[in-house]
Amino acid sequence: MRVNANPSHETAGALAAGGPLLRSLCRLHHLRQRPESDLPPAQQQPRDLDYRVVKNRTYTPPDWPQPLQADIYLPATAGAARRPAVMMVHGGGWEGRSRDDMTPIAKRFVRRGYVVVNVSYRFAPEYRFPAQLNDLQVARHWIDDHAGEWRIDSQRIAGLGYSSGAHLVSLLALVAGTSSSLDAPYGGSDTGFAAVVSGGTPADLRLWDSGRLLIQLMDGTEAERPTAYAEASPVFHVHPDSPPFFLFHGSWDDLVPPEQAETFMQALEAKGNHVELLWMNGRGHITTFLFRGSAESAALDFLAREMPAPNA
Repeated sequence: MRVNANPSHETAGALAAGGPLLRSLCRLHHLRQRPESDLPPAQQQPRDLDYRVVKNRTYTPPDWPQPLQADIYLPATAGAARRPAVMMVHGGGWEGRSRDDMTPIAKRFVRRGYVVVNVSYRFAPEYRFPAQLNDLQVARHWIDDHAGEWRIDSQRIAGLGYSSGAHLVSLLALVAGTSSSLDAPYGGSDTGFAAVVSGGTPADLRLWDSGRLLIQLMDGTEAERPTAYAEASPVFHVHPDSPPFFLFHGSWDDLVPPEQAETFMQALEAKGNHVELLWMNGRGHITTFLFRGSAESAALDFLAREMPAPNA
């Protein structure tokens, strides 16, 4: 079913109240997360750690079309053990906003012992897709290059994004090390993630009528560039070895309709992958992000289970 990019709240409410979403709510009720403190002791993360922030580190090479920066959040943990990490990517319709939007999330995660790398990327329409994905591929290599310096366990790096950031993080995770043309020349198997947290995700760009944001990102409408729209959609790249995904989505989202989350979940499940979906009931696209505390808690629980410490 195709939907408009901006359906009414009544339409979004109807989607959330019936049909496949109602079945999904029933089927996924058991996935509502336990409090993190209820996890087995070996899977619990430390809490309220001190940390320091290294701001505005340029991660792109000197010849990159635009210098891009990242902020690195480093927890104050004792000992020489390597730590899990999360690469965070902000939203903004692929055309704006900044990594500052992710700062409160970064602070919560670093206090739980995660090294957080909060990155910027190039914007449309000056830079068309896949420029944004290429930026993240370079950033992901850069994290591995500094794993020793930041004491990161390279086997426990997750991706986290919201909205357009979720689209890019999901694509990065799914095309890494595959035969997709999007994986070359900047990707590779080491640009993937051990787990992904993806909120308000534009998972299938073909489910919308082509609006301004998509046209300026993709340099044309879906009718003009159907293959490009398919290849830019995370659902197109789901495969049996996809990393585990934690999805969260507003049930009244009228910008990225709930059908996107349902479609993404079904595509991942169909290939035998582990996926969890948390509905933010009665919330739209913006309010899901602004009042995301329960989703953050569930995501922390998810990552603690999917990326446990060695020998846990």
